[in-house]
Amino acid sequence: MDREDERLKRRREYLLRKKEFQRRTWSCAVGIIILLMAFVTFFVMQQKSVQRTFMFPYEYQEIVQVCCKENNVDEFLVAAVIKSESNFKNNAVSTPGAVGLMQLMPSTAEWIASEMHDNDYSKERLETPEINIYYGSWYLSRLLRDFHGNKILALAAYNAGHGNVEEWMEQYGWDYDFSDISAIPFRETEMYVRGVLRNEKKYIELYGKRE
Repeated sequence: MDREDERLKRRREYLLRKKEFQRRTWSCAVGIIILLMAFVTFFVMQQKSVQRTFMFPYEYQEIVQVCCKENNVDEFLVAAVIKSESNFKNNAVSTPGAVGLMQLMPSTAEWIASEMHDNDYSKERLETPEINIYYGSWYLSRLLRDFHGNKILALAAYNAGHGNVEEWMEQYGWDYDFSDISAIPFRETEMYVRGVLRNEKKYIELYGKRE
């Protein structure tokens, strides 16, 4: 009886060790598969053609280039703004009511139209890519001029409003050499500026020079 018990005990121990070995082997195999998939995904996503198609599209490129040339603003900065604002979705409308590719508020667009002496302005026209990009690039160019070429301040104003940025400059003693993005008091605006500048670098990398 004792020998039988010992045999059963050894059998149970063997089965437990076998089960543990199988579990560890399976876990190791799963880990290797995950690492391989991550490596393949990383490799694929590093390909510029993939990034251009899926991560950083550049639709309406010709329209952007024409508008930027006329309004004297860098095309890759405008492309980065469009990427951040609407991800190149022409029919994008925000909850507050911002419209189109560059997410312009109708009231802002109406002011832009008056500044440009465009008597044909309408909200419906603002929904067309040509008008939206033209107005948006003009506005961004104007902000860059108002803030002496400082992209951080201009982008902050595009997101939070011209008046808010002027108040921050006065309140915190900023000048036109301001560069501390982390000092922007609105978290949303801080993240927006960082995102646009990051996108700008990618658009320059992907579209600035063809392979």
